[in-house]
Amino acid sequence: MNRQTLKHLLLAALTFAGLCAGTDARADEGMWLLGKTDPKAMNIARSLGLHLTDQQLYGEDGMSLKDCVVDFSDYCSGVIVSGDGLLFTNHHCGFSAIQQLSTPEDDILGNGFVARSYAEERPAKGIFVKIWQRTEDVTEQVNHELDSIYASKGKKLKESQKAKIYADYINGILYGVAGRAESQAQKNGEEAMVCDCKAFYGGSTYYLNYYKQYSDVRLVFTVPQSLGKFGGDTDNWMWPRQTADFSVFRVYADSLGRPAEYSETNVPLHPKRWAKVSLDGFGQGSYCMTIGYPGSTSRYLSSYGIDERVNVTNIPMIQVRGVKQDVWTKWMRAERAIGIKYASKFAGSSNYWKNSQGMNEAVKRLGIIEEKEKKEQDIRRWYSADAKLKDRFNTMFPTLKKSYIARHDARYALGFVNETFMRGIEIIGFARMASRMRQASTSSNSEMDEYISNSYKDYDPRVDEEVMAALLENYAQQVSSKYLPRFYSDIRKKYKNDYKAYAHDVFAQSKLTSYNGFYGMTHARVRSSIIYEDSLEQQVADKKAYETYLNNDPAIRMANEVNNMMQSVIMKPISENASAISYNENLLTQAVLEMEAEQPHYSDANFTQRMSFGIVSDYTNSGTHHDFLTTMPSLIAKIENGRDNPDYAMQANILALLKSGDYGRYADKTTKQLPLCFLTTNDITGGNSGSPMFNGKGELIGLAFDGNWDALSSDISFDSDLTRCIGVDIRFVLWLMEKWGKADHLVEEVLR
Repeated sequence: MNRQTLKHLLLAALTFAGLCAGTDARADEGMWLLGKTDPKAMNIARSLGLHLTDQQLYGEDGMSLKDCVVDFSDYCSGVIVSGDGLLFTNHHCGFSAIQQLSTPEDDILGNGFVARSYAEERPAKGIFVKIWQRTEDVTEQVNHELDSIYASKGKKLKESQKAKIYADYINGILYGVAGRAESQAQKNGEEAMVCDCKAFYGGSTYYLNYYKQYSDVRLVFTVPQSLGKFGGDTDNWMWPRQTADFSVFRVYADSLGRPAEYSETNVPLHPKRWAKVSLDGFGQGSYCMTIGYPGSTSRYLSSYGIDERVNVTNIPMIQVRGVKQDVWTKWMRAERAIGIKYASKFAGSSNYWKNSQGMNEAVKRLGIIEEKEKKEQDIRRWYSADAKLKDRFNTMFPTLKKSYIARHDARYALGFVNETFMRGIEIIGFARMASRMRQASTSSNSEMDEYISNSYKDYDPRVDEEVMAALLENYAQQVSSKYLPRFYSDIRKKYKNDYKAYAHDVFAQSKLTSYNGFYGMTHARVRSSIIYEDSLEQQVADKKAYETYLNNDPAIRMANEVNNMMQSVIMKPISENASAISYNENLLTQAVLEMEAEQPHYSDANFTQRMSFGIVSDYTNSGTHHDFLTTMPSLIAKIENGRDNPDYAMQANILALLKSGDYGRYADKTTKQLPLCFLTTNDITGGNSGSPMFNGKGELIGLAFDGNWDALSSDISFDSDLTRCIGVDIRFVLWLMEKWGKADHLVEEVLR
């Protein structure tokens, strides 16, 4: 059955208008909460080819499909694929761990890595996985606490007053609910249980989620970067793709299977449920389901909010990161050691740099703001027809418009501040850390020390000095003079606008260019700690010496002057309008839910486990047809036709393997070619990276890793004709493990 026939059957059978706010959506849209999915939506999934029962999907006995899907370090997803805790996620999700384990002498980032035994598996510091256990509805409890706070503030509160109270207190309430739940779980003997409490549907519902967190995670297998990141920034968010975007880890536990910190005595986790792999393949129209942890969508956002996202938030990110990445690229290509140090930082920076460009282009091309404005006119007509609804919603749109306009200039400037000084010039970050340590009262903070140590491990002051010169000049060209920190006066008067000379002097004089220098500065704080029991005179002297360090270091002076400018000029209009915007955006979500009460709706993504369902599908845009699958000849062609592009560079021995044609059991039964990547209509976003892609029987057929350029506005508005999920075929994954890695033991572990 082809895609068009399937659409017509579904549309004939289902009469409801859509599955989310603001669009006439079809069956493949939606990030559904497992166990709380509207029955109508589940009926669609089953009509598309889902064969699992509700219990098999999300039962709480540890045996359902949800139990093999993990939150990978709170930024990606993953799937357990063996009874010994073997885990698949994307290469770009494991990238930071791979980079941290790499050195110029042992360049596993560039050369790949295969552990031949448990003993060879490498601990991935800082990586953890969380496995969802259960969810509780705590809406009544949260609302009761909110009502108590409202009551304590007065009998009659205006909506603007409620908005401010909600903004000030809601996060504290949710944090408290989660904290009490964690404490109670520990008292009940539930090991390493962590909880979060989050708002859904614009704050109309609150769910408490329980997870088991495992912090002993070890790298088992990774292909070389040339395969795992094939296409680089050239192909990122694009189709067709040929990227082997996967890496393999293993989850460890103590001898009783409980979560535990790293120890040589730990053993592989033996889960009750893991994903079974299918080598049978799929075709056009085949059912596909993702389960994972999508990070953030804004499908209910107002037209004013979309305009701010595109024209205020995205523009500074695109503009500043482009300048910074040009400097990084030059140094990374010149020295392999710098290439390793900056690999993870560059990948993180460039990913949403390009995403923002694609989003802005798609929002304009697809007329998304105009469509949202039409939807808002429908909402106005709906509530205007009812006196009670009008009284509740009538000020919503005027308040949103006024508040977004009031903070426009400050938010735009803040974007350039964040990208230039908070995420751009690294020594400013070290300076801010040193200043925060001014408040510290003890000498030992292992987490902070480890963070600082790792930060300097991946730092080169030569690169940062050039970045500083470029970004300081760029910042002055992009913002109004009232947003210039005080040190710009020195640059203008003393340095005659020579930004390179200014940056050179900062780096020559600052002690923060090295790890030892950083701790030399903070040594006085350490010595003055009460644990050393120094004399009062010595403590006073140490404190004075430390303050002198802080006051005289030019990088710290810069950080302080940036902060002073932000607090005095930028933050006031932002903070004054934040609560009104948050409150009324939530109110808008609730208006949509009430207006479309007969339709099933899903809540915006918030990094809780979600299911999406759809089919394998090609698409056509602007007269160009895109097939749903790529195979080996397309990869070889890209390599050979793109020899001048470093994103397509490939080692000779790997190219020879790719050309060998030895695909064995992994070849597609119809084409006899090795399938590489494929397209589906699944609804995903950031955080879904590494999500397992299942067939209708719950068997693993791939790993989701990207969206497509033609619909990068999908975080705001899902377009069923254009939006596609890009996944790496599990047959490509296993073929590389077997043929390149010679890791037969791992392949057998997965397939047994």
